[in-house]
Amino acid sequence: MTVPTHLRTAPPTEPETTDPGRRPGWWPMLRPLVLRLHFYAGVLVAPFILVATVTGLLYTIAPQVEQIAYRELTHVTPAGEPVPLAEQVAAARAAHPDGTVIRVDVPEAADRSTRVVFTDETVPADYAMSVFVNPYTGQVQGQVRSYGQWLGFRAWLDELHRNLHLGAVGRQYSELAASWLWVVALGGLMLWLGRWRRDRQDRRIRRMLAPDLRATGRSRVMSWHAVVGVWLLLGVLALSVSGLTWSRFAGANIGEVRTALSWTEPTPATSLHGGGTAAEHAHHGSSAATTDDPDAVFSAGAGIDGVLATARDAGLGDPLYLVPPADSSSAWTAAENKRDWPTRYDAISVDPASGELLDRVDFADWPLMAKLTDWVIGAHMGILFGVVNQLALAALAIGLIAATLLGYRMWWLRRPRGARGLRFGRPVPRGAWRLLPWPVMVAVVVVTVVVGWFVPMLGVTLVGFLVVDAAIGAVRGRG
Repeated sequence: MTVPTHLRTAPPTEPETTDPGRRPGWWPMLRPLVLRLHFYAGVLVAPFILVATVTGLLYTIAPQVEQIAYRELTHVTPAGEPVPLAEQVAAARAAHPDGTVIRVDVPEAADRSTRVVFTDETVPADYAMSVFVNPYTGQVQGQVRSYGQWLGFRAWLDELHRNLHLGAVGRQYSELAASWLWVVALGGLMLWLGRWRRDRQDRRIRRMLAPDLRATGRSRVMSWHAVVGVWLLLGVLALSVSGLTWSRFAGANIGEVRTALSWTEPTPATSLHGGGTAAEHAHHGSSAATTDDPDAVFSAGAGIDGVLATARDAGLGDPLYLVPPADSSSAWTAAENKRDWPTRYDAISVDPASGELLDRVDFADWPLMAKLTDWVIGAHMGILFGVVNQLALAALAIGLIAATLLGYRMWWLRRPRGARGLRFGRPVPRGAWRLLPWPVMVAVVVVTVVVGWFVPMLGVTLVGFLVVDAAIGAVRGRG
Protein backbone atom coordinates (compact mmCIF):
# COMPACT_ATOMS: atom_id res chain seq x y z
CA MET A 1 0.00 0.00 0.00
CA THR A 2 1.30 3.44 -0.92
CA VAL A 3 1.66 5.81 2.01
CA PRO A 4 0.30 9.30 1.27
CA THR A 5 2.96 11.94 0.96
CA HIS A 6 1.63 14.03 3.84
CA LEU A 7 1.90 11.06 6.25
CA ARG A 8 5.46 10.05 5.47
CA THR A 9 8.02 10.60 8.22
CA ALA A 10 11.23 9.62 6.53
CA PRO A 11 14.42 10.64 8.30
CA PRO A 12 15.97 13.88 7.21
CA THR A 13 18.44 13.59 4.39
CA GLU A 14 21.96 14.97 4.23
CA PRO A 15 21.74 18.74 3.76
CA GLU A 16 22.51 20.07 0.34
CA THR A 17 25.11 22.70 -0.37
CA THR A 18 25.64 24.98 -3.29
CA ASP A 19 29.24 23.74 -3.57
CA PRO A 20 29.41 19.93 -4.03
CA GLY A 21 33.00 19.87 -2.84
CA ARG A 22 32.27 21.72 0.37
CA ARG A 23 31.08 20.02 3.56
CA PRO A 24 27.99 21.51 5.19
CA GLY A 25 28.50 23.75 8.21
CA TRP A 26 27.71 22.85 11.80
CA TRP A 27 24.20 24.29 11.78
CA PRO A 28 22.73 22.10 8.97
CA MET A 29 23.97 19.09 10.92
CA LEU A 30 22.60 20.21 14.28
CA ARG A 31 19.34 21.78 13.11
CA PRO A 32 17.28 18.53 12.85
CA LEU A 33 18.40 17.51 16.34
CA VAL A 34 17.63 20.94 17.82
CA LEU A 35 14.29 21.04 16.04
CA ARG A 36 13.29 17.63 17.35
CA LEU A 37 14.34 18.48 20.92
CA HIS A 38 12.53 21.84 20.74
CA PHE A 39 9.42 20.11 19.42
CA TYR A 40 9.24 17.39 22.06
CA ALA A 41 10.14 19.73 24.91
CA GLY A 42 7.52 22.17 23.69
CA VAL A 43 4.80 19.54 23.49
CA LEU A 44 5.55 17.56 26.66
CA VAL A 45 7.09 20.13 29.05
CA ALA A 46 5.17 23.22 27.97
CA PRO A 47 2.18 22.37 30.22
CA PHE A 48 4.42 22.65 33.27
CA ILE A 49 5.91 25.90 31.97
CA LEU A 50 2.41 27.20 31.26
CA VAL A 51 1.20 26.47 34.81
CA ALA A 52 4.30 28.08 36.32
CA THR A 53 3.80 31.13 34.09
CA VAL A 54 0.12 31.54 34.96
CA THR A 55 0.77 31.25 38.71
CA GLY A 56 3.69 33.64 38.33
CA LEU A 57 1.40 36.12 36.58
CA LEU A 58 -1.00 35.95 39.51
CA TYR A 59 1.90 36.53 41.90
CA THR A 60 2.74 39.87 40.27
CA ILE A 61 -0.30 41.45 41.94
CA ALA A 62 0.57 40.07 45.39
CA PRO A 63 2.30 43.18 46.86
CA GLN A 64 -0.72 45.42 46.25
CA VAL A 65 -3.14 42.80 47.53
CA GLU A 66 -1.06 42.35 50.66
CA GLN A 67 -0.97 46.09 51.37
CA ILE A 68 -4.73 46.36 51.06
CA ALA A 69 -5.68 43.14 52.86
CA TYR A 70 -3.42 43.63 55.90
CA ARG A 71 -3.33 47.40 56.19
CA GLU A 72 -5.05 47.31 59.61
CA LEU A 73 -2.22 45.14 60.89
CA THR A 74 0.75 46.83 59.26
CA HIS A 75 -0.20 50.52 59.58
CA VAL A 76 -0.81 52.74 62.62
CA THR A 77 -1.54 56.38 63.39
CA PRO A 78 1.56 58.11 64.83
CA ALA A 79 0.92 59.36 68.39
CA GLY A 80 3.86 60.62 70.41
CA GLU A 81 6.94 58.60 71.34
CA PRO A 82 7.08 54.80 70.84
CA VAL A 83 7.14 52.57 73.91
CA PRO A 84 10.33 50.48 74.42
CA LEU A 85 10.70 47.53 72.03
CA ALA A 86 11.01 45.17 74.99
CA GLU A 87 7.48 46.13 76.11
CA GLN A 88 6.17 45.63 72.59
CA VAL A 89 7.69 42.13 72.46
CA ALA A 90 6.16 41.38 75.87
CA ALA A 91 2.74 42.43 74.54
CA ALA A 92 3.18 40.19 71.52
CA ARG A 93 4.15 37.32 73.83
CA ALA A 94 0.99 37.84 75.87
CA ALA A 95 -1.05 37.52 72.68
CA HIS A 96 0.96 34.52 71.51
CA PRO A 97 2.07 32.59 74.60
CA ASP A 98 3.47 29.59 72.73
CA GLY A 99 6.45 29.34 70.39
CA THR A 100 9.80 31.12 70.21
CA VAL A 101 10.49 34.63 68.99
CA ILE A 102 12.67 34.27 65.90
CA ARG A 103 12.70 37.86 64.60
CA VAL A 104 11.54 41.37 65.40
CA ASP A 105 10.94 43.75 62.50
CA VAL A 106 11.45 47.35 63.54
CA PRO A 107 8.87 49.78 62.06
CA GLU A 108 10.35 51.17 58.84
CA ALA A 109 8.24 54.33 58.95
CA ALA A 110 6.36 56.39 61.53
CA ASP A 111 3.03 54.93 60.44
CA ARG A 112 4.08 51.26 60.53
CA SER A 113 3.59 48.65 63.25
CA THR A 114 6.21 46.48 64.92
CA ARG A 115 6.21 42.87 63.75
CA VAL A 116 7.20 40.07 66.13
CA VAL A 117 7.62 36.69 64.44
CA PHE A 118 7.03 33.46 66.38
CA THR A 119 7.43 29.78 65.65
CA ASP A 120 4.02 28.11 65.71
CA GLU A 121 3.08 24.44 65.63
CA THR A 122 -0.36 25.20 64.18
CA VAL A 123 0.94 26.54 60.86
CA PRO A 124 2.46 24.53 57.97
CA ALA A 125 6.15 23.70 57.87
CA ASP A 126 8.40 26.67 57.02
CA TYR A 127 5.62 29.06 58.06
CA ALA A 128 5.55 31.24 61.19
CA MET A 129 3.09 33.49 63.03
CA SER A 130 3.54 37.26 62.82
CA VAL A 131 2.09 39.38 65.63
CA PHE A 132 1.69 43.13 64.98
CA VAL A 133 2.01 45.68 67.77
CA ASN A 134 1.23 49.40 67.74
CA PRO A 135 4.59 50.95 68.73
CA TYR A 136 2.93 54.01 70.30
CA THR A 137 0.44 52.21 72.53
CA GLY A 138 1.96 48.75 72.93
CA GLN A 139 -1.39 47.25 71.91
CA VAL A 140 -1.52 44.14 69.72
CA GLN A 141 -3.31 44.82 66.44
CA GLY A 142 -3.62 41.20 65.36
CA GLN A 143 -1.67 38.25 64.01
CA VAL A 144 -1.47 36.28 60.79
CA ARG A 145 0.59 33.37 59.58
CA SER A 146 3.54 34.29 57.38
CA TYR A 147 6.14 32.75 55.12
CA GLY A 148 9.40 34.61 55.40
CA GLN A 149 8.58 38.20 54.61
CA TRP A 150 5.17 37.49 53.09
CA LEU A 151 1.82 37.53 54.87
CA GLY A 152 -1.33 35.45 54.40
CA PHE A 153 -2.56 35.80 50.81
CA ARG A 154 0.84 36.67 49.37
CA ALA A 155 2.35 33.62 51.06
CA TRP A 156 -0.50 31.54 49.61
CA LEU A 157 0.22 32.80 46.09
CA ASP A 158 3.93 32.22 46.59
CA GLU A 159 3.33 28.60 47.56
CA LEU A 160 0.92 28.15 44.65
CA HIS A 161 3.68 29.24 42.28
CA ARG A 162 6.32 27.08 43.98
CA ASN A 163 4.49 23.81 44.51
CA LEU A 164 0.75 24.18 43.75
CA HIS A 165 0.13 23.59 47.48
CA LEU A 166 1.20 19.97 47.02
CA GLY A 167 4.23 20.11 49.31
CA ALA A 168 7.50 18.39 48.36
CA VAL A 169 5.85 16.51 45.49
CA GLY A 170 4.55 19.73 44.00
CA ARG A 171 8.02 21.26 43.97
CA GLN A 172 8.96 18.88 41.17
CA TYR A 173 6.61 20.64 38.77
CA SER A 174 8.28 24.02 39.19
CA GLU A 175 11.77 22.52 39.03
CA LEU A 176 10.82 20.68 35.84
CA ALA A 177 9.56 23.93 34.32
CA ALA A 178 12.69 25.87 35.32
CA SER A 179 14.97 23.04 34.17
CA TRP A 180 13.54 22.96 30.65
CA LEU A 181 12.65 26.61 30.14
CA TRP A 182 16.18 27.66 29.23
CA VAL A 183 16.59 24.64 26.94
CA VAL A 184 13.41 25.46 25.05
CA ALA A 185 14.39 29.15 24.87
CA LEU A 186 17.93 28.53 23.60
CA GLY A 187 16.69 25.90 21.14
CA GLY A 188 14.23 28.42 19.77
CA LEU A 189 17.02 31.00 19.52
CA MET A 190 19.18 28.59 17.51
CA LEU A 191 16.32 27.93 15.11
CA TRP A 192 15.70 31.68 14.82
CA LEU A 193 19.39 32.33 14.09
CA GLY A 194 19.29 29.61 11.47
CA ARG A 195 16.49 31.48 9.72
CA TRP A 196 18.42 34.73 10.07
CA ARG A 197 21.45 33.23 8.31
CA ARG A 198 19.19 32.31 5.42
CA ASP A 199 17.07 35.46 5.29
CA ARG A 200 19.89 37.98 5.59
CA GLN A 201 20.91 37.24 2.01
CA ASP A 202 17.59 38.36 0.57
CA ARG A 203 17.08 41.35 2.86
CA ARG A 204 14.40 39.93 5.10
CA ILE A 205 16.05 40.59 8.43
CA ARG A 206 13.14 42.80 9.52
CA ARG A 207 10.91 39.72 9.60
CA MET A 208 13.14 38.24 12.29
CA LEU A 209 12.26 41.02 14.75
CA ALA A 210 8.66 41.61 13.69
CA PRO A 211 6.00 39.07 12.66
CA ASP A 212 5.40 38.47 8.96
CA LEU A 213 1.87 39.83 8.53
CA ARG A 214 1.76 38.72 4.90
CA ALA A 215 2.18 35.06 5.80
CA THR A 216 -0.85 32.82 6.25
CA GLY A 217 -1.69 29.63 8.08
CA ARG A 218 1.04 27.85 9.98
CA SER A 219 3.77 30.15 8.60
CA ARG A 220 2.09 33.16 10.18
CA VAL A 221 1.71 31.38 13.52
CA MET A 222 5.37 30.32 13.38
CA SER A 223 6.42 33.91 12.65
CA TRP A 224 4.57 35.22 15.71
CA HIS A 225 5.89 32.35 17.87
CA ALA A 226 9.49 33.02 16.86
CA VAL A 227 9.36 36.79 17.20
CA VAL A 228 7.65 36.73 20.61
CA GLY A 229 10.17 34.16 21.82
CA VAL A 230 13.15 36.22 20.72
CA TRP A 231 11.90 39.38 22.41
CA LEU A 232 11.35 37.42 25.64
CA LEU A 233 14.65 35.54 25.55
CA LEU A 234 16.72 37.42 28.15
CA GLY A 235 13.85 37.61 30.61
CA VAL A 236 13.04 33.93 30.16
CA LEU A 237 16.65 32.90 30.76
CA ALA A 238 16.79 35.04 33.92
CA LEU A 239 13.58 33.43 35.21
CA SER A 240 14.92 29.95 34.50
CA VAL A 241 18.28 30.49 36.20
CA SER A 242 16.82 32.21 39.25
CA GLY A 243 14.08 29.60 39.51
CA LEU A 244 16.69 26.82 39.58
CA THR A 245 18.41 28.42 42.57
CA TRP A 246 15.25 27.68 44.63
CA SER A 247 14.78 24.16 43.30
CA ARG A 248 15.37 21.04 45.34
CA PHE A 249 17.90 19.10 43.25
CA ALA A 250 19.50 21.61 40.89
CA GLY A 251 19.35 24.20 43.67
CA ALA A 252 21.47 21.97 45.91
CA ASN A 253 24.09 21.63 43.15
CA ILE A 254 24.07 25.38 42.54
CA GLY A 255 24.52 25.92 46.28
CA GLU A 256 27.57 23.64 46.33
CA VAL A 257 29.13 25.52 43.42
CA ARG A 258 28.47 28.89 45.05
CA THR A 259 30.00 27.68 48.31
CA ALA A 260 33.07 26.26 46.56
CA LEU A 261 33.63 29.52 44.69
CA SER A 262 32.83 31.73 47.74
CA TRP A 263 29.82 33.25 46.00
CA THR A 264 27.53 32.99 49.03
CA GLU A 265 26.26 35.88 51.15
CA PRO A 266 28.60 36.49 54.12
CA THR A 267 27.07 36.97 57.56
CA PRO A 268 28.52 38.49 60.72
CA ALA A 269 29.98 36.08 63.25
CA THR A 270 27.59 35.44 66.13
CA SER A 271 29.61 33.12 68.34
CA LEU A 272 30.55 34.68 71.68
CA HIS A 273 33.40 32.21 72.25
CA GLY A 274 35.29 32.64 69.02
CA GLY A 275 38.22 34.31 70.79
CA GLY A 276 39.15 36.72 73.57
CA THR A 277 40.32 36.28 77.17
CA ALA A 278 38.87 34.11 79.92
CA ALA A 279 37.55 37.25 81.62
CA GLU A 280 35.71 38.21 78.45
CA HIS A 281 34.21 34.74 78.21
CA ALA A 282 33.03 35.01 81.80
CA HIS A 283 31.49 38.38 80.94
CA HIS A 284 29.60 36.85 78.01
CA GLY A 285 28.49 33.99 80.22
CA SER A 286 26.64 36.44 82.42
CA SER A 287 24.30 37.28 79.53
CA ALA A 288 20.58 36.98 80.08
CA ALA A 289 20.63 34.26 77.42
CA THR A 290 21.96 31.84 80.06
CA THR A 291 18.69 31.93 82.01
CA ASP A 292 15.88 29.42 81.59
CA ASP A 293 13.60 32.10 80.18
CA PRO A 294 14.39 32.64 76.47
CA ASP A 295 12.42 35.90 76.50
CA ALA A 296 14.66 37.38 79.21
CA VAL A 297 17.17 38.38 76.55
CA PHE A 298 14.76 41.07 75.30
CA SER A 299 14.95 43.07 78.54
CA ALA A 300 18.00 41.89 80.53
CA GLY A 301 21.55 42.91 79.68
CA ALA A 302 21.62 45.25 76.73
CA GLY A 303 18.11 44.11 75.83
CA ILE A 304 16.51 44.56 72.45
CA ASP A 305 16.41 48.33 72.87
CA GLY A 306 20.17 48.39 73.43
CA VAL A 307 20.69 46.26 70.34
CA LEU A 308 18.54 48.66 68.32
CA ALA A 309 20.57 51.63 69.59
CA THR A 310 23.81 49.90 68.60
CA ALA A 311 22.41 49.18 65.14
CA ARG A 312 21.41 52.81 64.64
CA ASP A 313 24.79 54.02 65.88
CA ALA A 314 26.37 51.66 63.33
CA GLY A 315 24.41 53.37 60.56
CA LEU A 316 21.94 50.58 59.80
CA GLY A 317 18.77 51.84 58.17
CA ASP A 318 15.29 50.50 57.48
CA PRO A 319 13.85 47.95 56.96
CA LEU A 320 15.72 46.52 59.96
CA TYR A 321 15.42 43.00 61.40
CA LEU A 322 16.59 42.05 64.88
CA VAL A 323 17.28 38.34 65.43
CA PRO A 324 17.70 37.20 69.07
CA PRO A 325 20.59 34.90 70.10
CA ALA A 326 20.10 31.26 69.22
CA ASP A 327 21.58 30.15 72.56
CA SER A 328 23.71 31.36 75.48
CA SER A 329 26.86 31.38 73.35
CA SER A 330 25.42 33.46 70.51
CA ALA A 331 25.03 37.15 69.81
CA TRP A 332 22.18 39.24 68.50
CA THR A 333 22.02 39.93 64.76
CA ALA A 334 20.78 43.24 63.39
CA ALA A 335 20.39 43.26 59.61
CA GLU A 336 19.02 45.58 56.96
CA ASN A 337 16.62 44.00 54.49
CA LYS A 338 16.12 46.63 51.79
CA ARG A 339 15.41 44.40 48.80
CA ASP A 340 14.36 47.07 46.32
CA TRP A 341 16.83 49.23 44.42
CA PRO A 342 19.28 50.32 45.70
CA THR A 343 19.55 47.22 47.87
CA ARG A 344 21.01 47.34 51.39
CA TYR A 345 21.95 44.30 53.45
CA ASP A 346 24.47 45.66 55.97
CA ALA A 347 24.47 43.48 59.09
CA ILE A 348 26.11 43.42 62.51
CA SER A 349 26.29 41.12 65.52
CA VAL A 350 25.81 42.58 69.00
CA ASP A 351 26.85 41.34 72.44
CA PRO A 352 23.59 40.58 74.35
CA ALA A 353 25.12 41.58 77.70
CA SER A 354 26.92 44.83 76.87
CA GLY A 355 25.33 45.87 73.59
CA GLU A 356 28.77 46.18 72.01
CA LEU A 357 29.22 45.66 68.29
CA LEU A 358 31.07 42.36 67.73
CA ASP A 359 31.24 41.95 63.97
CA ARG A 360 30.05 43.67 60.81
CA VAL A 361 29.44 42.68 57.17
CA ASP A 362 28.39 45.31 54.67
CA PHE A 363 26.61 44.63 51.41
CA ALA A 364 29.44 46.45 49.61
CA ASP A 365 31.77 43.65 50.74
CA TRP A 366 29.66 40.82 49.32
CA PRO A 367 31.19 38.88 46.39
CA LEU A 368 29.95 40.18 43.04
CA MET A 369 28.25 36.90 42.18
CA ALA A 370 26.40 36.92 45.51
CA LYS A 371 25.12 40.41 44.68
CA LEU A 372 24.12 39.37 41.15
CA THR A 373 22.30 36.31 42.49
CA ASP A 374 20.35 38.45 44.94
CA TRP A 375 19.46 41.01 42.27
CA VAL A 376 18.30 38.36 39.77
CA ILE A 377 16.18 36.66 42.43
CA GLY A 378 14.75 40.03 43.50
CA ALA A 379 13.83 40.78 39.89
CA HIS A 380 12.24 37.32 39.59
CA MET A 381 10.09 38.09 42.62
CA GLY A 382 9.10 41.53 41.32
CA ILE A 383 10.59 43.45 44.25
CA LEU A 384 13.85 44.84 42.87
CA PHE A 385 12.35 47.79 40.98
CA GLY A 386 8.91 47.98 42.55
CA VAL A 387 5.87 48.48 40.33
CA VAL A 388 8.03 48.72 37.18
CA ASN A 389 9.44 45.29 37.98
CA GLN A 390 5.94 43.90 38.52
CA LEU A 391 4.71 45.29 35.21
CA ALA A 392 7.73 43.88 33.38
CA LEU A 393 7.13 40.45 34.92
CA ALA A 394 3.45 40.58 34.00
CA ALA A 395 4.33 41.46 30.39
CA LEU A 396 6.91 38.67 30.33
CA ALA A 397 4.40 36.17 31.69
CA ILE A 398 1.72 37.19 29.17
CA GLY A 399 4.24 36.95 26.34
CA LEU A 400 5.41 33.51 27.49
CA ILE A 401 1.82 32.28 27.70
CA ALA A 402 1.21 33.59 24.17
CA ALA A 403 4.38 31.94 22.82
CA THR A 404 3.40 28.61 24.42
CA LEU A 405 -0.12 28.69 23.02
CA LEU A 406 1.21 29.65 19.60
CA GLY A 407 3.52 26.66 19.77
CA TYR A 408 0.59 24.35 20.42
CA ARG A 409 -1.28 26.02 17.58
CA MET A 410 1.64 25.23 15.27
CA TRP A 411 1.50 21.60 16.39
CA TRP A 412 -2.24 21.48 15.74
CA LEU A 413 -1.71 22.83 12.23
CA ARG A 414 0.74 20.01 11.50
CA ARG A 415 -2.14 17.56 11.44
CA PRO A 416 -2.57 15.47 8.27
CA ARG A 417 -4.56 17.21 5.58
CA GLY A 418 -8.25 16.69 5.92
CA ALA A 419 -7.90 15.40 9.49
CA ARG A 420 -10.95 15.84 11.64
CA GLY A 421 -11.60 15.48 15.34
CA LEU A 422 -8.88 15.08 17.95
CA ARG A 423 -5.90 14.26 15.73
CA PHE A 424 -2.67 15.99 16.64
CA GLY A 425 0.16 17.22 14.49
CA ARG A 426 2.93 14.98 13.25
CA PRO A 427 6.23 15.01 15.14
CA VAL A 428 9.45 16.23 13.61
CA PRO A 429 10.95 13.36 11.53
CA ARG A 430 13.31 10.90 13.21
CA GLY A 431 16.91 10.28 12.23
CA ALA A 432 18.53 13.55 13.32
CA TRP A 433 21.49 11.70 14.86
CA ARG A 434 22.48 10.33 11.46
CA LEU A 435 23.56 13.78 10.32
CA LEU A 436 26.13 14.20 13.11
CA PRO A 437 29.78 13.22 12.58
CA TRP A 438 30.96 11.07 15.46
CA PRO A 439 33.13 13.81 17.09
CA VAL A 440 30.12 16.13 17.18
CA MET A 441 27.91 13.33 18.49
CA VAL A 442 30.38 12.56 21.29
CA ALA A 443 30.55 16.24 22.24
CA VAL A 444 26.74 16.50 22.31
CA VAL A 445 26.46 13.37 24.46
CA VAL A 446 29.12 14.59 26.93
CA VAL A 447 27.52 18.04 27.29
CA THR A 448 24.08 16.45 27.71
CA VAL A 449 25.32 14.07 30.43
CA VAL A 450 27.07 16.86 32.36
CA VAL A 451 24.09 19.21 32.16
CA GLY A 452 21.69 16.37 32.98
CA TRP A 453 23.70 15.47 36.09
CA PHE A 454 23.83 19.10 37.27
CA VAL A 455 20.12 19.66 36.53
CA PRO A 456 18.65 16.25 37.46
CA MET A 457 15.04 16.92 36.49
CA LEU A 458 16.24 17.82 33.01
CA GLY A 459 18.41 14.70 32.78
CA VAL A 460 15.77 12.27 34.03
CA THR A 461 13.00 13.58 31.79
CA LEU A 462 15.34 13.70 28.78
CA VAL A 463 16.15 10.04 29.28
CA GLY A 464 12.42 9.41 29.50
CA PHE A 465 11.88 11.23 26.20
CA LEU A 466 14.58 9.14 24.51
CA VAL A 467 13.12 5.87 25.81
CA VAL A 468 9.61 6.76 24.64
CA ASP A 469 10.91 7.99 21.29
CA ALA A 470 12.92 4.79 20.76
CA ALA A 471 9.90 2.66 21.70
CA ILE A 472 7.67 4.53 19.24
CA GLY A 473 10.30 4.12 16.54
CA ALA A 474 10.59 0.39 17.21
CA VAL A 475 6.81 -0.09 17.03
CA ARG A 476 6.58 1.84 13.78
CA GLY A 477 9.54 -0.08 12.37
CA ARG A 478 7.79 -3.39 12.95
CA GLY A 479 4.66 -1.97 11.36
